[in-house]
Amino acid sequence: MDENQLKPSLFGISQSNRDFTQKECWGKNQFNSSFPASLACYMYSCGIKPVYIKLNKSLKTVHEKIDVAEIFGEIPLSEKLFFAFESDYVPYRKLVIGKLPRVDLVTLNISQGDSCLKCMEIKLTALPDNSTYKLSEDKYGCEIVVRPDTIIYLALSIVSKLQNQKQNIIQYLESAFSNIEDLTKIKYVLPKIPEIINAIDNLLLNYIDLQSPLVMQPVWKTVGKTSKLFTNCLDMFIWSDFAFTRLFFDVAKKKIKSEESINRYTRTVIWLAKMLYDFGTSGKINHQSIIDNYTYNTKNDKAFAINGISTYAYMASPELRTPRIKKEEIRNIILGGGQNYLSPERRFDAIVLSNPEIFDESLKDI
Repeated sequence: MDENQLKPSLFGISQSNRDFTQKECWGKNQFNSSFPASLACYMYSCGIKPVYIKLNKSLKTVHEKIDVAEIFGEIPLSEKLFFAFESDYVPYRKLVIGKLPRVDLVTLNISQGDSCLKCMEIKLTALPDNSTYKLSEDKYGCEIVVRPDTIIYLALSIVSKLQNQKQNIIQYLESAFSNIEDLTKIKYVLPKIPEIINAIDNLLLNYIDLQSPLVMQPVWKTVGKTSKLFTNCLDMFIWSDFAFTRLFFDVAKKKIKSEESINRYTRTVIWLAKMLYDFGTSGKINHQSIIDNYTYNTKNDKAFAINGISTYAYMASPELRTPRIKKEEIRNIILGGGQNYLSPERRFDAIVLSNPEIFDESLKDI
C-alpha cells in the first residue's frame, strides 16, 4: 500500500493550505469545504460530471453537466493544482475598496507562479431539510443559507467580466438609482425595487453567455431526519453566478407587491444592485460600506436563507432524487482513517461516524 494512504487524507487534495494529517484540519468548518472539493475530484476520477444550474434567456434555470476541470480551472489530480481554502481571490482585490473577504476555495496553478485559477463558494447541504423531511422521498429539498460574502463574490464575478463595459452597467441601472432620495430609507427604496430588479435582469440577459460557475453545492441524502444514509447518498450541483440570483430575485418579485418593508431577499437585491452600480460609476466596490449601511432594520449576519421546498424548484432532477455516489464510496474519498478525526458536532461529520460500515464491510449487516 502507498505510504500516503496510511495517513489521514482526502482524495485528490494532495496540495493545499491544509494538512489533513493534523486533527485540526478536520474541524467543523474545514470539513465543510475540503470534503466537497475532494468529492469533486472523486467524481472527476469516475467520469461523473456535476449538475450545472444555469440561467437561460427566459430568466429560468436550466440543467446541464459541467466538467470538474472547468470548475477548478485545471485538471483535478494534476500536480499543478493547489487548493487554497478560506482565501481571498487575488484578481478581485483591484475591484474593491478595503479588504477583500475570503471565499471558500481558490484554486491555483503552482507551475505558473501560483497564479489564481478559479474561486468558489461551497455549501454542503443536507437532503432533506426541515421543510421537506415529511414529504415523499422524491420531493426532498435542501436549505441554502447565504452569507453576505457570497453576495460580494457574486457581484465581483459579474463585474470582473464587464471591466470594459462600465458605461453599459450605468445605462442599465442609472434610471433605477437616479431618483432615490435616500437609499438608506425604506420609503424611498421600496417603490423602486421592481425597476431595480428589471434593470439587473436586463443586464444579465445582455451578457447571458458570460455566466460562469460560482457556488458548489454538494448534497448528502438521509432517510428523513434520521442519521441513516441512503445507498445513493452524494451528488453535486454547481450554480452559475447568473443562476444564483434567482434564489433571491424570484422571492423578492413575489413579495414586493404584498409587503411594506424590505425583507432579506429584497435587501440582497439592493446590495447586489448597489455594488454593480458603484462599479459602473467608479470602477470599485465598497462592499463593507454597502452591507453595513443598507440594513433596513434587519441583521446583516446573513444575506438570506431559502428552504428545501423553495430550492426544489431549481434543483429537481434525477440526480437530486437518486444521487450518483453511493454510501460505500465515501471510503474512497476520506482516506487513511481521516474519519476518526471528524468532530461529531457537525451533522455530516456525525453521519459519517454513524455509518461505520462504510469503512468496515464486516459491519454491513449490523
